[in-house]
Amino acid sequence: QEPAVILNSMLPLYLNSQLVSILYDAQASELSSRMTAMKAATDNAGELVKALTSVFNKKRQAGITAEICEISAGASCIDTEMSPLGPDLGLEDNE
Repeated sequence: QEPAVILNSMLPLYLNSQLVSILYDAQASELSSRMTAMKAATDNAGELVKALTSVFNKKRQAGITAEICEISAGASCIDTEMSPLGPDLGLEDNE
């Protein structure tokens, strides 16, 4: 067969395979980009959870500390043996 006949029969197959290859590469690239974006979003969400948990625990501990101070202050007010000026100071209380 002549080269022109072979070229005319093979060229459409070659172009079709090149086009399919380009489309598959584009789809693979898109999926790779999506996976990278989801990984970054997951990592950021994990860091956000850690930061918010830390803030929550600090605020909760501050509330508990405030309640303990209120209970302690209330207990000291109820104590009838104390003088109206407060408890006596020890040797280390002035330091």
